[in-house]
Amino acid sequence: MPLSEHEQRILAELEESLSRQDPNFADRVANETVYRHAGRQCKWAALFFVLGLVVLVAFYSVSVLLGLLGVAIMFASAVIFERNLRRMGKASWHDITRSLHEDEPSGAESGIESAVHDMRDWFRSRFQRGER
Repeated sequence: MPLSEHEQRILAELEESLSRQDPNFADRVANETVYRHAGRQCKWAALFFVLGLVVLVAFYSVSVLLGLLGVAIMFASAVIFERNLRRMGKASWHDITRSLHEDEPSGAESGIESAVHDMRDWFRSRFQRGER
C-alpha cells in the first residue's frame, strides 16, 4: 500500500532532519545493506571461532573448564555465523528461485534466471518422458 502525500512529506522531513542532526549516522544507514552487515558479522564470528579453537587447544591440558570455555566460544560463534548466512541467503535464494514460480523468466534473456528456467524445463521434459 503506497504512502499518502502527507505521509511521504513527513517521512521526507524526518530524513532531512536526521541528515542535518547526524550526517554520519544518516550516511551509514543509507549505505548499509543486509549483505554488508551479515558479512561483517560472519567475519567476526569466524575470528571468534578460531579464537575459541586456540583457547581449547592451549588451555585444555591446563584446565578442563578453560577447554570447555573454548568450546562454548566456538559453539556461539558457529551459531552466529549460521544465522547470518541464513539472513544473507534468504534474499539471494528468493532471487534465484523467483523464475521457478513464473512461466517465463522476468525479462532476462541470460543470467541465472534463464539458466534456472531452462533447467526446470529440461527436468520437466525428462520427468514426463519417464511417466509415459
